[in-house]
Amino acid sequence: MYLDCLAFFELMCDSKCYFIVLVSSLSKQSNFSSPLCFSMCPHIQDGARKSVLQEDDNLVSYYNDDARTLYEVFQRGLQVSGNGPCLGYRKTGKPYQWLKYKQVSDRAKHLGSGLIHRGLKPKPDTFIGIFAQNRPEWIISEQACYTYSMVVVPLYDTLGPESLTFIIKRADISTVLCDKQNKAEILLENCEKGETPGLKTIILMDAFDTELIARGKKCNVDILSLQEEQYSKIYFIIPLQPPKPEDLSIICFTSGTTGDPKGAMLTHENVVADAAGVIKTFESSVVPNIQDVSISFLPLAHMFERVVQTVIYGAGGKVGFFQGDIKLLPDDMKNLKPTIFPVVPRLLNRVYDKVLSGAQTPFKKWLLNLAIDRKYAEVKQGIVRKDSIWDKLIFHKVQESLGGRVRVMVTGAAPISPAVLNFLRASLGCQIFEAYGQTECTAACSFTMPGDVTPGHVGAPVTCNIVKLVDVEEMNYFSSNGEGEVCIKGKNVFVGYLKDPEKTAEALDKDGWLHTGDIGKWLPSGVLKIIDRKKNIFKLAQGEYIAPEKIENVYIRSAPVAQVFVHGDSLQASLVAIVVPDAEVMPSFAAKLGVQGSMEELCKSQAIKKAILSDMVKLGREAGLKSFEQVKDLYLHPEQFTIENGLLTPTLKAKRAELKMLFQLQIDSLYTNLQ
Repeated sequence: MYLDCLAFFELMCDSKCYFIVLVSSLSKQSNFSSPLCFSMCPHIQDGARKSVLQEDDNLVSYYNDDARTLYEVFQRGLQVSGNGPCLGYRKTGKPYQWLKYKQVSDRAKHLGSGLIHRGLKPKPDTFIGIFAQNRPEWIISEQACYTYSMVVVPLYDTLGPESLTFIIKRADISTVLCDKQNKAEILLENCEKGETPGLKTIILMDAFDTELIARGKKCNVDILSLQEEQYSKIYFIIPLQPPKPEDLSIICFTSGTTGDPKGAMLTHENVVADAAGVIKTFESSVVPNIQDVSISFLPLAHMFERVVQTVIYGAGGKVGFFQGDIKLLPDDMKNLKPTIFPVVPRLLNRVYDKVLSGAQTPFKKWLLNLAIDRKYAEVKQGIVRKDSIWDKLIFHKVQESLGGRVRVMVTGAAPISPAVLNFLRASLGCQIFEAYGQTECTAACSFTMPGDVTPGHVGAPVTCNIVKLVDVEEMNYFSSNGEGEVCIKGKNVFVGYLKDPEKTAEALDKDGWLHTGDIGKWLPSGVLKIIDRKKNIFKLAQGEYIAPEKIENVYIRSAPVAQVFVHGDSLQASLVAIVVPDAEVMPSFAAKLGVQGSMEELCKSQAIKKAILSDMVKLGREAGLKSFEQVKDLYLHPEQFTIENGLLTPTLKAKRAELKMLFQLQIDSLYTNLQ
């Protein structure tokens, strides 16, 4: 019974906060010892906890002694691979073509030299923008920066024109490398408006119309071709000026829920240390090597994909890029046959949903559940394999849809539900690790261990950082009870936000602890569970941050709306709302739709619900809400939220936890209908 799972590739999302790593056994069957996590989180001082993998109190800064910066990591890959294949790309219907490590390194030298000949300074306060989809030229541009101690500032479409302008000005970016002409036109339009006077050079990876050059000249912007720059014989190669571990490597601007984006400054040591911490965690079950191949389709503008590629290059492995169209990803997978596959929970949810929906008859449902139960029983015994009768009957084509060779699967951006996690453990023949982190600590700060199959937690600290919980009195979370705000300190913690000391002080305290804003709880086994958020900000399944109060303030302007409660969570891809109609406006509003009745009856009308939702979305669009910030369905409730019924605070603010609890059935129903 092959249940078509390829459709799960239709969706793609961004990265941050949670990671799941699925590691396939190297042989057909692997037996893991009992979970280490039950003793993996010893105390050190002041309530902080470290990884049991740490031999002493010294935090890990690197995995290989000869690779302490991102430049050295890549050069190590060149050496250990024997100048093997490095970056792969393909055209539709064609096999992958490969650039070798030395080709990439040489092109990076040429490009970097060209940038310096054009007036840029080879030092860690020279910021270069990269505005492109994942492709080999992204990495060549990045390595060009690192070869000469310059800093990468990734840009991406979803930021919007205003945020692009803000970042270019905040980082004093004079040069941007972009892939397509339409992106160059966006940048030029901002220059023409006088919004980014400091931008002087745009280098295009793809071919472009010559008219673009003339347009650039009018606003004093040089339009150049990357192909010419990286092959140019005009410039002699400038002596290499590689960075030091403490130098900045990348400024990752996070899409803020309110206000301007914040530029998290990460050093070479930050990124290398985080990659080392990840490898240290699962090296007992798998160690990356020159035979490994990763497929790159998650945005390089985010640290999730950056850390994955750091792991690959340090091992001398290969990175193959998807064609740029997510619909073609299944075909790319079949051609590339990756061994390492970074994904996001939303895509794994789609696998799960597709498999379940394919079991339409009672017999198929029974057989599928039996297969899952039998395989998961083996997993709980420490047996991870792909050659059972259940794999041959049911799961093998699911595994083959990933290319047939995946041995490590990494997923980030959001947590994954226990049901999906258990299904994946049963069906994919992989050892699964779940972890947690954020951009400000580079990527991961906690990770589960091989052999731990208990769901619902995010492991314990990786070897490059320590973790502690601090009191949040206003929410009744106290570290004495093993609960509190998750705080991180270590080699992977960022320097601060670019030119934003106020926001930096909010995130980093005087002792160097990063305050994540997440509420955690130490479980009896010593592992960490994320249980709440300090602020009313949450993430959707695709990783987008949501500020519900901002959205509610827009929707409340709808005439028939008296009160609104916007809800979403990290296991869902969209928002829903509970709306209390305005009792005075509702009768006339309903009459225009030809509907009459009591408030309770009007709230049950689908026509009224549709009209209110339409008006809210219209207001949201006019207010500039992004698509993921718009509610996709709503429930009409006839009674107001009040202080007396416990749904409002004395200052008339919504009690979000109480509202969620009261309307949980309605919320679940809304999400069921959306599916």
